[in-house]
Amino acid sequence: MHPASTTSPRVPESPPRSNRGDWTWELVDSFPRQGDWTESEYLSLAESVRAEFSSGCLEFLPVPTWIHAWIIDFLHDALKGFVRPRKLGHTAVSPVRVRTRPGQIREPDIVFLKPHRISDPRLPSDGADLVMEVVSESAADRQRDYEQKRRDYAAAGIPEYWIVDPETETITVLALPSGASEYAVHGEFRPGDTASSKLLEDFTVDVAACFAAAKGASDEPQQGQESVKE
Repeated sequence: MHPASTTSPRVPESPPRSNRGDWTWELVDSFPRQGDWTESEYLSLAESVRAEFSSGCLEFLPVPTWIHAWIIDFLHDALKGFVRPRKLGHTAVSPVRVRTRPGQIREPDIVFLKPHRISDPRLPSDGADLVMEVVSESAADRQRDYEQKRRDYAAAGIPEYWIVDPETETITVLALPSGASEYAVHGEFRPGDTASSKLLEDFTVDVAACFAAAKGASDEPQQGQESVKE
């Protein structure tokens, strides 16, 4: 028979308090694990959190550079100047939220949508009619805009997707054929060309002026004349 142990049972230690320079471990349990987020939890985040929502996960977005911001400003001015006088719908820039499917919410850099897509202005819109993404520099972000979001926006039935690439100075306009699940290339436009929309008849953008805006130039955007194709 062994003598009874006189050693006290080991009490689990509490995690140390976080100090300057540490991660704030005390707040870790305040948020869901990746894969466990709900839409309502995502929507409760502060608007300053640059993240999209997909299948229970948060996908964090890069902070825009001035190049990114100047191009967005130029393109949105052009799009808004075309859409609003014709009362075609609404335009906005990120971080406005667009529901692309149940369990997925994206924040396109620029979005155009018809009024029926907004049932409650406090909540994400029900899809969109035209979205634009200005491609960021990293390989992961390029893959995201060229491949992942191309699939997502097509699966959501968004009729038109513009990929605006400052690195190659190219605007790729993708259009979704009726009944199709994948985009077709409407056009690839470079400086010297005029990028055109298939959805918004006569909406055009001077590509050279667009990428001049990326250098801080203040060229006025060109605008088209007609309305949305049905």
